[in-house]
Amino acid sequence: MPIKTRQSFIDKADGMAIARQCALVGISRSGWYYKHQTIDADDLMFMRLIDEEYIRHPFKGSRRMRVHLKALGHTVNRKRVQRLMRQMGIEAIYPKPNLSCPDNTARKYPYLLRGLDINRPDQVWCTDITYIRLATGFVYLTVIMDWHSRYILSWELSNTLDSGFCVLALERALAMGCPGIFNSDQGVQFTSEDFTGVLNGRGVQISMDGRGRAMDNIFVERLWRTVKYEDIYLYDYRTMQEAYNGIKQYFEFYNNERQHQSLGYKTPKEVYAAVPTGILAA
Repeated sequence: MPIKTRQSFIDKADGMAIARQCALVGISRSGWYYKHQTIDADDLMFMRLIDEEYIRHPFKGSRRMRVHLKALGHTVNRKRVQRLMRQMGIEAIYPKPNLSCPDNTARKYPYLLRGLDINRPDQVWCTDITYIRLATGFVYLTVIMDWHSRYILSWELSNTLDSGFCVLALERALAMGCPGIFNSDQGVQFTSEDFTGVLNGRGVQISMDGRGRAMDNIFVERLWRTVKYEDIYLYDYRTMQEAYNGIKQYFEFYNNERQHQSLGYKTPKEVYAAVPTGILAA
């Protein structure tokens, strides 16, 4: 029996606005309006190679990436590598990916986690965005994670880097509980009034990484590496829908079955559930 996806509940013939239908079933409008992206075959190949090398060595910029591609037998100029890395939303910032471009006009918040003893669920939540490759295109993934337990509270896919899918993920997470502090980078998605307004409305303290400080959000950085090696690179999803179904299955495994050495070989759900602070996702 085919899996009934959230997208399948959207009916363009219905009198209700598409935006409202998407909100009700829990998907972003960009996810619904997604059109299969056609990308030059060589560009797509280079992007896949850059993505794999970036996960291994995220300190590499366009010059080193060009050298890496040349070592693999591919002749490509640096401008092309720069263009592809911009399209992927990554750059070498020792080693922070820059999927969330800064908005210099938005309010920035201080980093609140330095020296903080994070020892319980819902004390701190964090978020980030990463590039997800498809067979003939790419999408972006965002997650909301509980820092202490590594529990994935919510996540969303989008074919654009607008703030809508990040706000949707945040609202879904807040439906299960509320953190004392919420940490993100200084990207335009997370500094937007749409995003920070939701947090301020719930009385959540907002914390933001220092520019170029990858270690400020280290657990999400580790999650991206884990997701890509244990899922994305193994299955090479062809479409956004395949990626959604596969990532959903992986995160269920990650939360409920994957034991973490740093958690005393417990699963994220076991640690998150240790203190009943909200309704847990299934």
